[in-house]
Amino acid sequence: MMDELKSLEGLKSAVAGAVATAAANATEDMQAVAAPRTPQRDALGRAYATGKRKDAVARVWIKPGSGKVTVNGKEMAAYFARPVLQMILRQPFQIAGVEGQFDVMATVAGGGLSGQAGAVKHGISKALQLYEPTLRGALKAAGFLTRDSRVVERKKYGKRKARRSFQFSKR
Repeated sequence: MMDELKSLEGLKSAVAGAVATAAANATEDMQAVAAPRTPQRDALGRAYATGKRKDAVARVWIKPGSGKVTVNGKEMAAYFARPVLQMILRQPFQIAGVEGQFDVMATVAGGGLSGQAGAVKHGISKALQLYEPTLRGALKAAGFLTRDSRVVERKKYGKRKARRSFQFSKR
């Protein structure tokens, strides 16, 4: 059984000792749970990730290089002709501060050009954080690791579109 406490000072020191022990145990538990992330690369030194946006799905491989981006076998400027779409693809590199340091090879299918650009951006972001886990904080804060789940609403029966009704005629 515990020793009897003779005074208030004895109680304070006993509580302080218990709190210090609990804090030490908590930090040990946190260190065990929050193990550092390790880079995930294949035999060729590439990181792979899948990005999605609307109906588009992109498979993305990144590796150290000169900053060349290839989408479905074409250069980025040839596949995504609009400057806005090219800017969307460059955003993850700008946020992470690694512009021109990685080559990207992506295959994308489904959806339109805008959705495909968003899918490739999502894939690049995920692949970057897998290649270099220290970049995760910046990419997560910018919201690039979150899949944008907005998709087109399906058409309902008895409606002209998803929510639009047929024109009402009184007579």
